[in-house]
Amino acid sequence: MPKRKSFLIFANYLPHVLNFRGKLLESIAQLGYEIHVISPDLEKYTADHNELIGRGYHVHQIAMQRTGTNPVKDIKTFFHSYQILNRIKPEYILSYTVKPVVYGTLAAWLAKVPYRFVLISGLGYTFQQVEETDKRSIFQKFVHALYQQALAKSSKVFFQNNDDLNLLKKLSIVQSITPTVVVNGSGVDLNDFNVFPLPRNDSGSIKPSFLLIARLLKDKGIVEYVEASKQIKREYTDAEFHLVGSIDENPAAIEQAQLDQWIADGDIIYWGQLTDVRPAIAASSVYVLPSYREGTSRSVLEAMSMGRAIITTDAPGCREPVTNGINGYLVPVQAVDELIDAMRQFIEHPNLYEQMGSASRGIAVDKYDVKKVNAHMIVEMGLG
Repeated sequence: MPKRKSFLIFANYLPHVLNFRGKLLESIAQLGYEIHVISPDLEKYTADHNELIGRGYHVHQIAMQRTGTNPVKDIKTFFHSYQILNRIKPEYILSYTVKPVVYGTLAAWLAKVPYRFVLISGLGYTFQQVEETDKRSIFQKFVHALYQQALAKSSKVFFQNNDDLNLLKKLSIVQSITPTVVVNGSGVDLNDFNVFPLPRNDSGSIKPSFLLIARLLKDKGIVEYVEASKQIKREYTDAEFHLVGSIDENPAAIEQAQLDQWIADGDIIYWGQLTDVRPAIAASSVYVLPSYREGTSRSVLEAMSMGRAIITTDAPGCREPVTNGINGYLVPVQAVDELIDAMRQFIEHPNLYEQMGSASRGIAVDKYDVKKVNAHMIVEMGLG
């Protein structure tokens, strides 16, 4: 009996494999492929590990720091990646996030993996302000050079918005000979995230309830969101501001003391980290993401699918799902006054909650259905 072809996904955070790529892997497995997953810190995420094993997938531990730039540890990650890939010998690999993209792709090339795909699901802090200033630090140049080498060894590079693609082309990180394709984010399961009634006050009117779901990083616009909440709550005492997410091991992370102060002052209603964000979306009437840059935010798509209007920034990866004035509002990055004005529009014109929320659901169905997104990727990878 001939050996089944194998597909391997390389991630830096195991819970995101099921959450963001679970449906994709399920579709690939249904095509008859043996599924492998490489990720660090398996012992921290036993539930996810067991779920992947229960689906019949093969999960491999990799020695890797999610963040940090220790060159000795990163070199070890590269060689460990090569050892794993050389042993498994998959036909296909898909890597996403910085270290899997760089070290996984280069190791896959060295191990002679035939088809090496990269997913740029967003550009991190090493790309911030590069477009505006056109200047790069020595560290940025080093990281970008690693990206350039890895993408040159890729069979195809997937992007989640045109801005990221154009920036990497402008910086010569993606060469013209490397095939590229833009997909509509990670998609959203329209059945899991179905339309849910808007929250209402005791009087029966729609509650002015705002929500932000994100890793608690400054570049997600957390500070601007809280500042807007302070000012809105002075004018509209019944307004609520919900926050979902956890402190991250990142140079741009919000400090725990700052979060504690916001909670104590009543600026936000803090839910912590959720494995299921639907109750938080259900408790909101408008979803807000004041991020400085994204790939395409999955949380925005989930909120849209549940029939929520969106306020986000006119920034790469944020602007794509929102048609300004139709299913929400676009505001400039770091512009607190404009963010407040957008929030005030909903409070003063409550008909917009349902009107724009309905438009959001329509856009989600048309463009962001996970089945359509995955089918697109499967065709582009030649797996069908």
